[in-house]
Amino acid sequence: MATKKSALVVDIFHDIQQHLVTYALLVAVILSAFAVIYFTHVNRQTTSELEVLLTERDELDIEWRNLLIEQNSLAEHSVIERKASHMLDMQRPNANSEVVLTIP
Repeated sequence: MATKKSALVVDIFHDIQQHLVTYALLVAVILSAFAVIYFTHVNRQTTSELEVLLTERDELDIEWRNLLIEQNSLAEHSVIERKASHMLDMQRPNANSEVVLTIP
């Protein structure tokens, strides 16, 4: 029984030696297939993240443009003057109401 097992092990070892290139190519093909699967998965994840970031960039760009429009409308002198006069009851100073301070 022990000789049959050892003979079987020797036969398997000789078979592996004879077809070593074939087994190496089989392992290389399997590793290559797993690498393709892995990198395809990584590529899809990266593409998905890119789409999310591009959408976020577009939303931020729209918000930035709206803020620029709002800033420009608020910065107009007439709008500021009108708000100051109506909301705060402010008036333009005249020459009689001006006070000049001198620092010694």
